Amino acid sequence: MIVTRFVKSAAIAIIALAAALPARVPGVSSGPLLAEATPVRSRIPAERQRFEKPEQVLAFINAYRDDKKPARVPEVVQAMGNLGMLREPEEGGIYIGFLAGVIRESAEPSELIAKLFPMPPDDQVVLIKAIAYSERADWRDLMTKFVERMPARKVLIERYLYRDGPGLDGLMTEATGAFAVDVYWGLYFATGEEAPARRIITALSWTAERDSVEKLTIGSMAKWTLATNASRDKTLRDIMKAELNVQPKQVRLALSEVIEAAETFETGRIKRDALKAIEELKIKGPQSRRDTVWWGQAGQTVLALGCIAAGAMGQVEVGIPCVIGGALSSAALKYLVPQQ
Repeated sequence: MIVTRFVKSAAIAIIALAAALPARVPGVSSGPLLAEATPVRSRIPAERQRFEKPEQVLAFINAYRDDKKPARVPEVVQAMGNLGMLREPEEGGIYIGFLAGVIRESAEPSELIAKLFPMPPDDQVVLIKAIAYSERADWRDLMTKFVERMPARKVLIERYLYRDGPGLDGLMTEATGAFAVDVYWGLYFATGEEAPARRIITALSWTAERDSVEKLTIGSMAKWTLATNASRDKTLRDIMKAELNVQPKQVRLALSEVIEAAETFETGRIKRDALKAIEELKIKGPQSRRDTVWWGQAGQTVLALGCIAAGAMGQVEVGIPCVIGGALSSAALKYLVPQQ
């Protein structure tokens, strides 16, 4: 997980909506202040990139679909582990999705996976989920082949092999939706395929949600990250325009706003509208939800919708994953619920 410390208090959570949250990035010092995080597409050839800092790893992921260098992926995954980026698998959806996409496209996936070892047992969770989420026809055979090299993860492996662990289509729930969006972005960055982008687009149906803070937050997160990424990715804009012809009305309305914001570089409006809608739902919701769930989701929204915290903290490293997939969204939740 990239962010390792947040102040756990309701007062700070409130202030964060307009200001910042203190945080630390493992092994990285603070950088210059950022007014707003923006996507970074590396101009350094992939074969010469170094992976000594989290932002270097993330730059490689963000540029991968345009300059695929699968031979460097084992090196990148090793760097993720060394930098602590795989420490919390539930908060590393973008890394799981990226590795899943690379495995999906690999002509020799067994060789690729073999080069990831030795891998610490904690990091093996990321690999197991990546194999399952690759959706290859032979993913079960592939996972079985490496069971003996991951004895500490036997229970998790058996869950996917024999007890139908949740696949990609089963991730978009109130509880795991933020993680799902991150996984889908990772898949898109690895493959450039339409399928993961479409999965993110379908989450826009939740932008009209008025009964569930969780769903509204996830839908808003999908909306803002789509707009931000599409503003610098014509292929993604083309995918979204094609989806206007097939998506239901509720999704089409939100998607039209995303496309307009992306083409005019007015993504800030998407963020402001989302925060306003969530604030209105918070006010109208039951008191119990306002006291607990709301503040957790408010923190999630702050990080996913505009990376307000990252900008004020001066953490360039935090800003990159915020933009390229809302990667910090699921990480924030457990730190921002008020202490009891």
